[in-house]
Amino acid sequence: MVKFGNFIVRHRVIILILGILLLIPCAIGYITTRTNYDILSYLPSDIETMKGQDILSEDFGKAGFSMVMLDGMKDKEVVETKKKIEAVEGVASVVWYDTIADITLPKEILPQKLYDFFNADNGKSTLLIVFFKDTTAADLTLAAVDEIREISSEQCFVSGMSAINDDMKIIAESETLMYVLIAVLLVSLVLAVTMDSFLIPVFFMISIGIAVVYNLGTNFIAGEISFLTKALAAVLQLGVTMDYSIFLYHSYLENKEKYPNNNEKAMGEAIAGTIVSVVGSSITTVAGFLAMCFMSFTLGLDIGIVMAKGVVFGVICCITVLPSMILIFDKAITKTRHRDFIPSMDGAARFIVKHAGVFITVFFVLLSPAIYGNFNNKLYYKLDATLPEDLSSVVANTKLAEEYGMNSTHMLLVPTELSAKETRRMCEDIEKLDGIKMVMGLDSLVGSKIPVDVIPDKITELLSSDDWKLVMIGSEYEVASDAVNEQCSQIKKLTTKYNDKTMLIGEAPATKDLIEITNRDFKVVNFLSIGAIFIIILFVLKSISLPIILVAVIEFAIFVNMGIPTFTGSKVAFIASIVIGTIQLGATVDYAILMTTRYKLERSLGNTKRDAVTTALATSIKSVMVSALGFFAATFGVGLYSEIGLISELCILLARGAIISMVTVIFALPSFLMALDRLICATTIGIKPKRFKASGGRYLRDNKWEARS
Repeated sequence: MVKFGNFIVRHRVIILILGILLLIPCAIGYITTRTNYDILSYLPSDIETMKGQDILSEDFGKAGFSMVMLDGMKDKEVVETKKKIEAVEGVASVVWYDTIADITLPKEILPQKLYDFFNADNGKSTLLIVFFKDTTAADLTLAAVDEIREISSEQCFVSGMSAINDDMKIIAESETLMYVLIAVLLVSLVLAVTMDSFLIPVFFMISIGIAVVYNLGTNFIAGEISFLTKALAAVLQLGVTMDYSIFLYHSYLENKEKYPNNNEKAMGEAIAGTIVSVVGSSITTVAGFLAMCFMSFTLGLDIGIVMAKGVVFGVICCITVLPSMILIFDKAITKTRHRDFIPSMDGAARFIVKHAGVFITVFFVLLSPAIYGNFNNKLYYKLDATLPEDLSSVVANTKLAEEYGMNSTHMLLVPTELSAKETRRMCEDIEKLDGIKMVMGLDSLVGSKIPVDVIPDKITELLSSDDWKLVMIGSEYEVASDAVNEQCSQIKKLTTKYNDKTMLIGEAPATKDLIEITNRDFKVVNFLSIGAIFIIILFVLKSISLPIILVAVIEFAIFVNMGIPTFTGSKVAFIASIVIGTIQLGATVDYAILMTTRYKLERSLGNTKRDAVTTALATSIKSVMVSALGFFAATFGVGLYSEIGLISELCILLARGAIISMVTVIFALPSFLMALDRLICATTIGIKPKRFKASGGRYLRDNKWEARS
């Protein structure tokens, strides 16, 4: 490794120039990588709702849809607006009452339920159903939503998932750069105070920034990334890889003392030493992220691959780009050095070790409520639940619910082999279910007051294909609610009696699948992340007992973090229950490994357990605090700033988790090392504490009598 370090040192200028030049293709890759704003598109492709979505696209030439409400327009104005919407690129078709009957005919000829479906507020507001050619969050669809809003902005309200995704895109694109700026400024502030130079944080941020661009730029290989991954990738990569830069810099300073007036030699040794420690440290973080790749809900694969890749790029830049910059600008860094603002932690370490029993007691007192809170927090799956209330899509959805009594719309695909009579009877049975506002299908229309010959060809083409008939179902129940989930189950059970090939699709059925799938994913990811990190620690520390202790300590911190919402009465985003635990475990278990490694070293040298634990804590506490505060700074500011509730909540949880893990490692871990020292020594390779002979309360070690520890 020393040879590699010396190679980097000798070619530092070339490496720095090459590192900067590589930013160009990566920037192009970043710009050309598509962003996916549809969370539901990450559901498994083999489930019914996704298969049905494909059929809708292939057989009917439409995929997504929105409800568009027009206020204060006369019928002729509505017709003109409808024509303009139909002309928008990306719109497949628009359904209004003139699609079913000629506009010259009085609306009263329509069945009352159908009339009520298209009209509200005594006819002052009317409803159009707009079908899009592409999926809910496709670029063509989102562009179409923007254009529809511009057609009649004052009187036009566009609701549905496409509108929500479009608004999230607008917010995310305007905020993403600010996420990075906020994180960089706050982390730099933490580093300026906790490091010994005001300038070194600048080079840390440049090095990590280059790694972030490499990471985001190489996502073009996958073709697209989710908006959630794109928004959080830079912030998380900064938070979890910052330690590597600190390791390198501290190692460089130590080697400068060993090799005065020979910075190149010092940096070569520093790189060699850093590779070993950083690679070992990064493995647990990478394992945590890779565990997410095994989720059935493939958003986990998206986040897991990008973040694992980000950690690898962080390590590479730490041992190549950063050393090059530090050597080139060494004089400037030296001139900006300042005294250490963090006082010695020796006294705090002795206090914590002395009161180990107290902290273990506190641990077990908090354990039960933490476990209860973690497994009983309430989750939400409705993505617009935490968006600003004045957002266009949220206003439109609220209007649709209040004025039209519809909170969700399902689509039922019925095989054409089912006769018109049976289909009509099935639709009548669906209408009888609680919460059903309206059922509209070709057979139900023909069976109403409207004669068969009045039904135009365009409505026939809209609601039927060679193999399938399309039935639209309006529901009063909100997406992701228990009521709508039960309603979907009832509809599916009822329709299966008529034909077992029927498919229920739409946002509500897909969200119901999301709930069931992510509940399973939570257990799988938890098991895999804990198992992988347990095995890594087992090999790193060569111990059976230490992996159990370390994982238990961090899992306790996770339980406390995720349990707090239960006691505050707040709901947690569904993805948080999966992502937070995995990231917090992978990123903060390093704190525990750092301290435990030093404890093991001290114990193997023959020091008493009290001395070993005290030394390990005293020498590690500053590093743990700097790391945790850096992670906190990287995420907390973004959490306060973001208007997208999902991003804000994830960042706040990560920030809080870093602090809770820090406190737990500083106070609980040393206490357990003290209490379980005998077990640890017996189950760990490399610890061979020297034997003592008792005599009057004293012990003989190395031929010297010492007080009992």
